Amino acid sequence: MPALSSPAAPKAPVPPSAISPTNRTDGVLNLDGLRALRPAEVPFPHLVMTGFIAPAVAVTARHDFPDSPHGGLVPAPSRAVLERGGLDGFTRLLAALTAPETTQAFAETFNLDLDPNALMVTVRSRCVPKDGRIHTDSVTKRLTALLYLNEEWTAPGGRLRLLRSADDMEDMLAEVLPLDGTLVAFRRTDNSFHGHKPHDGVRRYIMLNWMVDAGTARRETLRHGVTAGLKRLALGGGLSKGEM
Repeated sequence: MPALSSPAAPKAPVPPSAISPTNRTDGVLNLDGLRALRPAEVPFPHLVMTGFIAPAVAVTARHDFPDSPHGGLVPAPSRAVLERGGLDGFTRLLAALTAPETTQAFAETFNLDLDPNALMVTVRSRCVPKDGRIHTDSVTKRLTALLYLNEEWTAPGGRLRLLRSADDMEDMLAEVLPLDGTLVAFRRTDNSFHGHKPHDGVRRYIMLNWMVDAGTARRETLRHGVTAGLKRLALGGGLSKGEM
């Protein structure tokens, strides 16, 4: 199993009041470290990076992370909503992730032409036992990135595995602890197999999916929103922070 990449240290965080559309990623994301990495190409393009966000950014984002008790994926607030300001630790991180310069950094790293308007962002706070089955992602996704926000991880399950085959969870390229600031990114291919052993409980992450086009991103975001709403109604729960 290959060792994880060790990028340069992230920049020191800046206060939320200093965030503007022109420096939205500064002090939040280690884009220089991302650009310095070269994805492994076999059996599909992928990389694992620790320290994609500064520890202080991870702490505040985790503190403000929305809890979705039904365990499903929830669409993140749109870029237009985030640009209005009034951000907490979690939405400040989302604003950085959805900034066009972030899309450009991933595009350069994976040598892809990515459209920031085709970016779909979803969040998840909990895992249920049925999650983690081996899959490749849908053909409407071009690039997937997962950013984890968990202070510690001792459970044997819930550790993402990048795999060589569709039917063997043990035949892995890498196993990734879902710890604060750890980024996993891979290009969707017919053999981009991944999954994890079952886990039941908190497992926070933000998922970025660059879709085939902006229209697909809008439709899939709407679908996730409807699904989350139906699950919430089925459980008789109210609207959790960030479910919008």
